[in-house]
Amino acid sequence: MKLSLCTSAVAFLALAACGGDAPPPDTTGDGATTTAATGPGADGPLGAVPVPADNPLTDAKIALGHQLFFEPRLSVDGSRSCYSCHLNEDGNGGGDRLAVGAGDVQLTRHSPVIWNVGYFTRFYWEGRAGSLEAQALAAWGGGNMGVGADNLDAKAAEIGQIPGYAEAFAAAFPDRGATAETVAQSISAYERTLVCDDTRYDRFQAGQTDAMNAQEQRGMGLFMGKGGCVTCHTPPLFTTQAMAAEGIYYNVGIGIEGVPEDQVDVGRQSVSERPEDWAAFKVPSLRNVARSAPYLHNGSVDELEEVVRFMGGGGFPNRNLTPMLIDRALTDTEVADLTAFLGSLSCGDLEQPTLPS
Repeated sequence: MKLSLCTSAVAFLALAACGGDAPPPDTTGDGATTTAATGPGADGPLGAVPVPADNPLTDAKIALGHQLFFEPRLSVDGSRSCYSCHLNEDGNGGGDRLAVGAGDVQLTRHSPVIWNVGYFTRFYWEGRAGSLEAQALAAWGGGNMGVGADNLDAKAAEIGQIPGYAEAFAAAFPDRGATAETVAQSISAYERTLVCDDTRYDRFQAGQTDAMNAQEQRGMGLFMGKGGCVTCHTPPLFTTQAMAAEGIYYNVGIGIEGVPEDQVDVGRQSVSERPEDWAAFKVPSLRNVARSAPYLHNGSVDELEEVVRFMGGGGFPNRNLTPMLIDRALTDTEVADLTAFLGSLSCGDLEQPTLPS
């Protein structure tokens, strides 16, 4: 029964397919050849995390990237790290509606959950970055950490002079040391180890029948059936982000109601320049969603049940609303059951490392 639910999810998606801050697009790393990893995720329900051929995983690189992900000294003013936008207490998404960058500058979009990010094909809400490495460089040089694209190597050299980091860079990159590229490669290597594949849902799918309660199981049935959620949030990643090289983007009407059209965030259209991508954004993974309020690309919804009700009601009508989003006529009980099911997708916390003094 449980396996058939996932099979039905894939079939349903196939049928359906037939009918931070936003600087200029950064496509560094696009088209990089990937190889199958034997490490992160290989033995779990998600399968192995893809690893670029030019940035293979090593223990030394992952350990260094773990520290750098939490390192505020990488930012222009020592105030922000990657972790600042992905805190454990916020489900490793953003606790603020809109991300806050260096100098306490408010950015334009909400910080998403970072679990399982190594499986995805495009990054940022509109998919302007083609690799984790490109995303790391853009966030580091852009508004998130404020260093400036032309100053990244100098900042890397500064970090590399700290004795603890000097040793770590020598171990991870004996021929290159601390550069902008090796910083980005280290952080990306660490991020590829952030695999969430042992939730209560996963344990239930593996045969632990008491891992989900009766309400959660009813919600799972609605998710796969009447609710239509599975169309865009397809198990086991609970997103469509890894299903196409250029990503998959949908308009659900968020950020449009009551906003003059010339002020609407055009989302994917800013990258593709195609009218059909107007105000369309990537589909976020639902893993850890119950812990990561607020929600959506602009952080405009505070309660998970409110998001379920909005999506189940067909979103907000506009000239580019995805046709797959229709009113599912969910009852209050069904909304509650769906919300309960999403709680079975909760992940753990990121481990905080000790940083060099």
